[in-house]
Amino acid sequence: MVDLTAVDLARFQFAFTMAFHILFPAITIGLASYLAVLELCWLRTGRQVFVDLYHFWSKIFAVNFGMGVVSGIVMAYQFGTNWSFFSEFAGGVTGPLLSYEVLTAFFLEAGFLGVMLFGWNRVGPGLHFLATCLVALGTLISATWILGANSWMQTPQGFEVVAGRAVPVDWVAVIFNPSFPYRLMHMAVAAFLSTALFVGASGAWHLLKGNDSPAVRTMLSMAMWMMTIVAPIQAVLGDAHGLNTLAYQPAKVAALEGHWENRGTQALPLLLFGIPDMQEERTRFAVEVPHLGAVILTHTWNGQIKGLKEFPRDQRPNSLIVFWSFRLMVGLGLLMIVLGLWSLWLRRGGALYRSRAFQQAAVAMGPAGLLALLAGWVTTEVGRQPWLVYGVMRTADGASAHGAAPVALTLAIFVVSYFFVFGVGFAYVLRLVRKGPQTFDASRPPQGGPGQEHTPMRPLSAAEEGG
Repeated sequence: MVDLTAVDLARFQFAFTMAFHILFPAITIGLASYLAVLELCWLRTGRQVFVDLYHFWSKIFAVNFGMGVVSGIVMAYQFGTNWSFFSEFAGGVTGPLLSYEVLTAFFLEAGFLGVMLFGWNRVGPGLHFLATCLVALGTLISATWILGANSWMQTPQGFEVVAGRAVPVDWVAVIFNPSFPYRLMHMAVAAFLSTALFVGASGAWHLLKGNDSPAVRTMLSMAMWMMTIVAPIQAVLGDAHGLNTLAYQPAKVAALEGHWENRGTQALPLLLFGIPDMQEERTRFAVEVPHLGAVILTHTWNGQIKGLKEFPRDQRPNSLIVFWSFRLMVGLGLLMIVLGLWSLWLRRGGALYRSRAFQQAAVAMGPAGLLALLAGWVTTEVGRQPWLVYGVMRTADGASAHGAAPVALTLAIFVVSYFFVFGVGFAYVLRLVRKGPQTFDASRPPQGGPGQEHTPMRPLSAAEEGG
């Protein structure tokens, strides 16, 4: 039986709630920008199909936005309950960054969300488009502050330790720390790809079910254009992020490569498969490609990197976890590129809308973006261990002084409640997707009154027509 400590359980609790929460902002970021593009296309062309798609996806956006807010609030409380010593040490840095996220992004989103969701017939098209753009901008600003705080934990700078606390001395250095630009771009593009796969899978599913409407064709086509163009860009960004990680967190790179030691002057190989063994300090059943690791990580033919044996045992990430989470992320990314190229080839003669094999593949790839996103976060966060603030504060030193029993109890409550609450939310989103785009009558004026169209009192009301 595994003997889990309070720190282990607190880490798992944060990871569990984070795994749920990160899915919602990713889709929110992507859908908000997608809605802005749809409305811009409608303003420029006047085509009804873009109006229909806007109102279809705005319902799903509303549900997703609501679940994201709820799951985010729960995560914030854990800093005080499970990670109080971290909050005491780093609160002078992370507290203001998270406050800026509320003061800028959340207020911007909240201020214009009502206009975006319920103002189609109540404000002019220009003002409504502005509201949609500002909500989309708010989602990106939110990601900027959150990733600024998390990136500082990965590559901390711009602070001094005074009386046992991190005190900011240069906010520009704090925010624009070495890993921040790479992580922000990588995360934003991951959100766009996750949304494109979700939208594309929805369109492909409807085509497989015989719903071959202009709206369905349009959303599949737009999603595949995004996949074709952006998936290769993500590979380039991932390479740049990897080089940055090698420079500032070499132990993480050694762990995700399953690389223990250099063999004389032999170039670093790429391990396609293997089972890293932390106790025996080797990677079992390794399947290697000579020189390819050197080409990817050093951009040279005969390059080498530090092996895990060059780091103290108590400063090594769990190689088994990050080795496979990294390969899951990269493998799914390669499949995204293949899917995009396949769609480009099928566009000749309109085969994109007739190929059942491609449509089935697009449906199967629907959750791939979110799975890759989760795998990437596992690689990032587990690869940072045993540090909470890299090189400054160890994870064990940041946890609250709880026993294992109360943390286990709250974890069990989270697991049960999350699967119930958010399971219902996911089911409702899929119900909306199955209904598909409907023709929206933009000329119908709001009536108000009992049983008639009225101004809803909450964001989730925007999705009530999907029931």
